[in-house]
Amino acid sequence: MKYLILAIAFSSTLLLQSFKSPKYTVELTISNLRNFDGEIGIGIYQNDDGFQNEQSYINKKFSKAQTKNGRLTVTFTIEAGTYGIALLDDENKNNKMDYSFIGIPKEGFGFSNYYHTGLTKPHFNQFKFEVKPNTKNTVEVKVRYI
Repeated sequence: MKYLILAIAFSSTLLLQSFKSPKYTVELTISNLRNFDGEIGIGIYQNDDGFQNEQSYINKKFSKAQTKNGRLTVTFTIEAGTYGIALLDDENKNNKMDYSFIGIPKEGFGFSNYYHTGLTKPHFNQFKFEVKPNTKNTVEVKVRYI
């Protein structure tokens, strides 16, 4: 009986895994990095509410060790859908944006396929992109330092 229960549990796990949505590779090219200090942190968002409330769908960190001429290319996998990336060049690895005493960002930031020049947060629609099956999914972020 014990083996029957284990066999059913194992079979159920395999069956559930077969219903998971497939994941696709996204190639993210980051440009305009000013140094090798710290790491890159990205928040992946699915909509404007999540972005405005700083509730990312996925968070990822990447080493800057492979940076060449201010450029770094990294990859990750994700299900097909609409997403937006907000990036932080976390130079001191404290997992947050540092600001000057007057509120100006001290570290670099950027958004997927969008170079933000304003002083307020952009809207999700300005930096959203699609991850699609059977295509090369590429995203670019140009880091901005103020």
